[in-house]
Amino acid sequence: MKITSFNPQIITKDADALVKLFGELGFEKSHKQEGIGEMDVTGIRLKDSNGFHLDISQPDAMPSEKDLVAIRMNVDNFDEAYKLLVSHGFKNFYGDSTASTKTSRSAIMISASGFAINLIQHIKS
Repeated sequence: MKITSFNPQIITKDADALVKLFGELGFEKSHKQEGIGEMDVTGIRLKDSNGFHLDISQPDAMPSEKDLVAIRMNVDNFDEAYKLLVSHGFKNFYGDSTASTKTSRSAIMISASGFAINLIQHIKS
């Protein structure tokens, strides 16, 4: 398994406010996808002039009153990475499900100590 990207991600119920804040800090929107998975997530990818990325995700129904901070980790083999994280005590936030689109598969994995990794594999056609 190879990690293909690794950056912070904020899961929030108010993506617009965060996009505005990070825009003032020099980030620009580089990608936006709507309707991701069963939670109907809107995903916004930001990038600054140094090449740093930040992802902001807004699910249709926010599972928490407060924003959640995670690490977005794209991999080339979802199943292998998923098994590795589970073997280290991570639990899938979605239970046994994954969020899938035509171009990606993902699951938010929560460690025993509470930090989150949004595990993603892009599906190439």
